[in-house]
Amino acid sequence: MVASQQSRTVRSAIPWATTVARLVLGGVLIAAGALKIGDTSQSVMAVRAYQLLPESLADMVGHVLPILEIVLGVLLVVGLMTRLAAVGGGLLMLAFVFGIAWAWGHGYKIDCGCFGGGGQLGKGVEPSYLIDILRDFGLVVLGAWIVRFPPGRFALDGALGLHTLDDKEND
Repeated sequence: MVASQQSRTVRSAIPWATTVARLVLGGVLIAAGALKIGDTSQSVMAVRAYQLLPESLADMVGHVLPILEIVLGVLLVVGLMTRLAAVGGGLLMLAFVFGIAWAWGHGYKIDCGCFGGGGQLGKGVEPSYLIDILRDFGLVVLGAWIVRFPPGRFALDGALGLHTLDDKEND
């Protein structure tokens, strides 16, 4: 294959890769928020377990977090305000990476609360911090990809003409 054909093939694959990244990051955010929204007291307990925020702020974060996750996830899945939603989702995942690393570094034995639940682990139960950090960091990378190459295929941003001229070359 000639270099220009390879370059064209790679360029045509980028919007599809962005679409997959949007659906994965958005789907994870929706699932995480949906599993927490029915019992925000568990979400508050999970945030408090990190011992990272003052109690009043931890309570607020615990109540708002599921809603924020669902809103960002839906925006990513439908491809609306794609770049902004990807920045929000990526920063949220980066905050989770920091929080989990904080808990690990301080010797806390907690469930991350990423998909509901959370709080102190039972006796003899070990946390899965490394797996949680790797998963969330992978989601940070997906968010960065989406920011760099928005909006992908089947995005409302594209259908509504809401992406910039720079983004159009990625279509």
